[in-house]
Amino acid sequence: MGRGHPECPERLDAIEDWLLATGVKDALDCRQAPEAPIADIELGHDRMMVASIRGLGAQLLDDINAGGPAYASIDPDTTMNVHTWKAALHASGAALAATDAVMAGEMENAFCAVRPPGHHACHDKAMGFCFFNNIAIAARYALERHGLKRVAVVDFDVHHGNGTEDILKGDDRVLMVGFFQHPFYPYSGTDHPASNMLNLPVPAYTQGMAVREMIESYWIPRLDAFEPDMIFISAGFDAHRDDDLGQMGLVEQDYAWITQRIKDVAKRHSHGRIVSSLEGGYQLDALARSVEAHIRVLADL
Repeated sequence: MGRGHPECPERLDAIEDWLLATGVKDALDCRQAPEAPIADIELGHDRMMVASIRGLGAQLLDDINAGGPAYASIDPDTTMNVHTWKAALHASGAALAATDAVMAGEMENAFCAVRPPGHHACHDKAMGFCFFNNIAIAARYALERHGLKRVAVVDFDVHHGNGTEDILKGDDRVLMVGFFQHPFYPYSGTDHPASNMLNLPVPAYTQGMAVREMIESYWIPRLDAFEPDMIFISAGFDAHRDDDLGQMGLVEQDYAWITQRIKDVAKRHSHGRIVSSLEGGYQLDALARSVEAHIRVLADL
């Protein structure tokens, strides 16, 4: 995104360093992310939108070779460079490869430590640090390529997953549940959401206990009634109290609790099948600790 941007390469470095320091990484089956095939990206996105991002990356390379700028603006918060196209393909490819591995029984669940994130990317436009909607693509992939009947998407980022909602709204094979700070970017999620969306907007400074009560009262009954064959998680950690990009008050123990409740639902209905993919989380220490808490629950560590 450019120097000084919060969505930076150091995010993944912080996660990997912390998982190494705590010994968690030694207990994991770590795999490199392949590129997603274009045909699978188009399960979630308009063909022309995908082509435009690819073309912009190629144009940037030509511009750089001619002494031009190294970055192109997508929106006021989002820029791309010549590597963004490949990075976005690998980010979505991680979610697809994780879906394949979980469906094959190679692992019960998976966490994808990827960037760029995805949940703001809509069917026909990139926005909000996001280019391709990794989780929405994976959810559609599970339905279309693996023949599942029902999948659930859980989004606990501080921002509303407007792109995921845009792609999956009205699809009765999908239930999406999420909480998010409101009013807050992207200023959506409260105006007549589709029937397969369960949105829980919360005010700034909401802390973990209030979020837990809402999850217990609203998410869990709806997920149990839906009986998903697989669960996908947009795992944003920017609702942490130390993260300045949001104003919520969650801590690592809250993320562990949320993950356990999702895992309980998966055990009851989905043969334990979960694919989680990194979204937000920009205070590096809090991000690393929160990811550790999330992974420890997923991996029974």
